[in-house]
Amino acid sequence: MSPKNQHWWLTEDQVELVIEADAELLYEMVSDLPRIGEWSPECERVDWEGDVTVPVEGTTFNGHNAVGPGRHIRYSRHGRVLVAERGKEFTFITDEGGSESTLWRYRFEPTANGTRVTEGYEVRWIPTWARILDVPLNRHKELVANMRTTLERLKVAAESRTQRAAKNVQP
Repeated sequence: MSPKNQHWWLTEDQVELVIEADAELLYEMVSDLPRIGEWSPECERVDWEGDVTVPVEGTTFNGHNAVGPGRHIRYSRHGRVLVAERGKEFTFITDEGGSESTLWRYRFEPTANGTRVTEGYEVRWIPTWARILDVPLNRHKELVANMRTTLERLKVAAESRTQRAAKNVQP
């Protein structure tokens, strides 16, 4: 039997990348969901519900996305933060029609050269029509590629910020 993430339909997967930046900085960048569109090739923007400056467990939001050929498939999802553990993990879940749908998790693990950032998803439920679209769109492949792009863009932004900060500290 093949691993869960090898099925033709969405289940779960993750990608990781070592970024030469502090886990706290990376957490700060990722948990600032209104900025996620700077790195994600799918998410266009996120709006917090209410006056949110620092997300905590239970914070809610609306995410607006574009996918598929020419990014012509647009959709929005309501979401809720599940874990907001500074410098360690940021996890949220989106809903589809009032049911918890897809969990997204970012984990931050310090390494000798910076921080290993792991981004992953776990589909808990999606409607039949979305499952049918999984096949021709190959959503699993698209999500893995998008997660890789997100982390690569995050790496460029974080390492650039870290380098600028180091230059400002030097005598």
